[in-house]
Amino acid sequence: MSGEPVRRLEHGELPADTVSLARFLIGKIVVRELPEGVLGGRIAETEAYLPGDAACHAFRARTPRNRSLFLAPGHAYVYIAYGTSFMLNVSSEAAGIGAGVLIRALAPLEGVALMQRHRGVTRLLDLARGPGRLAAALRIDLGLDGIDLCGAGPLWLGTDGWDGGEIGESIRIGITRDADRVLRFYLRGNPFVSGPKRLNR
Repeated sequence: MSGEPVRRLEHGELPADTVSLARFLIGKIVVRELPEGVLGGRIAETEAYLPGDAACHAFRARTPRNRSLFLAPGHAYVYIAYGTSFMLNVSSEAAGIGAGVLIRALAPLEGVALMQRHRGVTRLLDLARGPGRLAAALRIDLGLDGIDLCGAGPLWLGTDGWDGGEIGESIRIGITRDADRVLRFYLRGNPFVSGPKRLNR
């Protein structure tokens, strides 16, 4: 990886609300440890899903599917979308309050050859640009749902001290409820950011 050595984030470093966490995670690193090797990518894009947000999976009630959204901040909520793609989210509010941050895009840093094998593509820009792609590249599935992303384990959040880049913001992508809320954050000018160009200014 680039920059300083990557260290695991601690729970005490995570902001106490969902929007702040969504911004804080921009530039941080997702690390996936596998028997074949270590994979890592810098977070280039996030979306916040707040308490009381009609687009949030926790909007109606706690269920067996969304229970990880109600964990203390820093836990993985993994679900499958459209029956084909896994999505990685980070729980973001006090325990018992359902909310989370969707990780939408990564800039690959380590384990690129392994990511290419997982995705079945060679083009670097296609590896982890979009939430389904990044989950496939890092081999994230429902078995990782509920894992502590600040604890010892095969999937964790880290930092190498990098704080460069300007953060842009826009409405969220691909939703119909509460669709006009400005809750998407991204690294301006980063080629790994997903979504239409009109939202990435």
